[in-house]
Amino acid sequence: MEKEILTIPKAARFCSLSRGTIWKYVKCGDLKASLTPGGQYRIHRNDLESFMREKGMYPLSKYEPEGKRILIVDDNPQAYDMFAEMVSRDGYRIEIAKDGFEAGVKTVVFKPHLIILDPFMPGMESVEVCKRIKESSNIAPIKVLAITGSDTQENRDRIMKAGADCYMPKPLKMDLLIQNVEKLLNTDSRVKNIY
Repeated sequence: MEKEILTIPKAARFCSLSRGTIWKYVKCGDLKASLTPGGQYRIHRNDLESFMREKGMYPLSKYEPEGKRILIVDDNPQAYDMFAEMVSRDGYRIEIAKDGFEAGVKTVVFKPHLIILDPFMPGMESVEVCKRIKESSNIAPIKVLAITGSDTQENRDRIMKAGADCYMPKPLKMDLLIQNVEKLLNTDSRVKNIY
């Protein structure tokens, strides 16, 4: 980036996000910006880079993380901390999303190979998130491992129909979680449902 002050479109291009997404971050106060007398937002380069580090975003034009990447989508801090600790031991790069909007942004920016998803979080239709990920032609290769404490046959059927590659109920057997993560990251096919 050569210029220190960016317009919304330039900031969006740098982050590989839409203008609307950057604008939402500015409007909600997550991304610091100044307003010109003409009513246009301007973002200082350092503020954008700080925001990206805080959100776990990477400027795709300058940096692409190496190795397998896993996005954990869960609203329970104990759950995502446990998942992150377990899978990061094997050298995987980890990002965490706590809601559907953040999951969508990080899916595009972080480009995970695998998403560990709680498909039935309160206030979020994660089954729909899974379906959209799988239907999108540019991100369809992402594997989805659904992990939930709401273990019913109906929920299993819903998430698998939405495109999840593997299903595991809570409480988890940790060795089985690692085994399924490794299988999903090293195969082109689905892993059988685990009950």
